[in-house]
Amino acid sequence: MTSRNEELFAAAQRVIPGGVNSPVRAFRAVGGTPRFFAHGSGARVWDADGTAYIDYVGSWGPLILGHAHPAVVQAVQQAAAQGLSFGAPTAAEVELAEMLCRRVPGLEQVRLVSSGTEATMSAIRLARGYTGRSKIVKFEGCYHGHADALLVKAGSGALTLGNPSSAGVPDATAAHTLVLEYNNVAALEAAFRRDGAAIACAIVEPVAGNMNLVAPNRDFLAALRALCTRHGALLIFDEVMTGFRVGPQGAQGLYGITADVVTLGKVVGGGMPLGAFGGRRDVMASIAPLGPVYQAGTLSGNPVAVAAGLATLELVAAPGFFDRLAAATRALTDGLAAAAREHGVVFSAQAVGGMFGIYFRATPPQSYAEVMQCDAAAFKRFFHAMLARGIYFAPSAFEAGFVSAAHGAAEIEQTLTAARHCFAAMT
Repeated sequence: MTSRNEELFAAAQRVIPGGVNSPVRAFRAVGGTPRFFAHGSGARVWDADGTAYIDYVGSWGPLILGHAHPAVVQAVQQAAAQGLSFGAPTAAEVELAEMLCRRVPGLEQVRLVSSGTEATMSAIRLARGYTGRSKIVKFEGCYHGHADALLVKAGSGALTLGNPSSAGVPDATAAHTLVLEYNNVAALEAAFRRDGAAIACAIVEPVAGNMNLVAPNRDFLAALRALCTRHGALLIFDEVMTGFRVGPQGAQGLYGITADVVTLGKVVGGGMPLGAFGGRRDVMASIAPLGPVYQAGTLSGNPVAVAAGLATLELVAAPGFFDRLAAATRALTDGLAAAAREHGVVFSAQAVGGMFGIYFRATPPQSYAEVMQCDAAAFKRFFHAMLARGIYFAPSAFEAGFVSAAHGAAEIEQTLTAARHCFAAMT
């Protein structure tokens, strides 16, 4: 009998390219039929067939409080009742901007936008306008949205001039992007020796989450900060994923490094479409209407999205919130690693704050090349076995996972029990 998920996917493929509105949702990396979700509550989601899952995707990170948190839902309902959009300033967007400037290191001014992609795209334009330079540095495996200059992949060398990794990106655009290996300080130093005077900025996920989770090594972020300062380039921390997810001050607070520009998204919108970019006052003065770098958005600072963000950020500011979140995430990753060892499965896992990575590899990877050494076939088997037991992980071996405040001891233990069965079946 055809399931409702299968029916919906067949219908979607007739009217939506690939049947999805964002590629990873299509299950192409793992095979099978994507789940069409009907509703969520706390740590769980229910699909179109009524099947419940413990969710470790959390809308790819924003739902740090869990699904449909009552305070966030109430804030959205109240804001919506006052008007869905004005295209004009509101008091709430000032309140959110003030909150971000208080809590995020280095933020003296911030501009609200509607997505993380928009935030990173605007931050790079700002860096080029502020410095008068054209080249940018990014790192292999780091994803910063789908703006042309960032859809570039690296070759196997330590320092590679980028080639487009998406059709529709002109070679001339990609030529301004230098792609380096994540965590490779020697390659970073070589790039700045060669091109330092032409580099407008370096943009990095301070904790990479788009090639699975890859944590920065001890010296990498410090070297990046020092080199940008020395050569007059701006350092952009893409904290769309890590902002208010790995700690109360994001990765900047966690690692003690302050960027010149920070991009935010996901958690700051509480599950609604909202992003932000900000930094030093002198840098932000280059943005229109004060300066020559143009950036605009009809729905920027949308009052409903701002209300969700304010409610979320108020709740995550509670004492001990991030300690509890990190402890739950570590309990998950430690338990998964122990279960795999028990059954002789080559596997590793790690956590940073409320983010985690699982790898069918003996040790956590330090670079994109090491991520590619993971056993993708083993991940596919594990993914589907866990899905059948009511556990929803990201449908790709190259995405980080997320724990929310709604994941308690019972949810973690249910996940680990399922994993023990799955690992046993893999040996």
